[in-house]
Amino acid sequence: MFTSEEKIELISLARQSIESTLLNRNDSPETKFENLKMNGAAFTTLMIDNVLRGCIGYIQAVKPLYITVWETAQSAAFGDPRFPPLSTEEFPKIKIELSVMTPLKKIDDYYDFEIGKHGLYIKYGFYSGLLLPQVALKYKWDKEEFLREVCCKAGLPADTYKQGADIFKFAAEIFSED
Repeated sequence: MFTSEEKIELISLARQSIESTLLNRNDSPETKFENLKMNGAAFTTLMIDNVLRGCIGYIQAVKPLYITVWETAQSAAFGDPRFPPLSTEEFPKIKIELSVMTPLKKIDDYYDFEIGKHGLYIKYGFYSGLLLPQVALKYKWDKEEFLREVCCKAGLPADTYKQGADIFKFAAEIFSED
């Protein structure tokens, strides 16, 4: 989906976004790449020493991708409710990973997805949750465990996927500073 130069640009924008907030600057994102000006859904994941430090994203392509990355990087660093805001001391230690998503596709058979290729999004009533494709690989989950874990992420009982929940799959192009 993206060239090496576009990936570097997106990672650079994510890092610049976080740095801008830490230094109380009011920078605005810019890109020269037309492909990055197209609306895109994406998640920004921050890791320190291979431990999650923040992860926020947009599941719908409602803004140009370069703006989505700018905003999700700030949110992952300073707005993920699971973590305190990123500190200046932590900033040099973070590794940024981006997951640019394909559109969500509703599935009727809850086993109609591939581990490592697809992430899952579940919606049931007012509850919803999402897990990126790389999460199942990291924890070596099978399909059943991945479905249970996405339910738990949504704050639902682990077997809710069998109870008429809406389940969506998506793929993602994943790249990081490595």
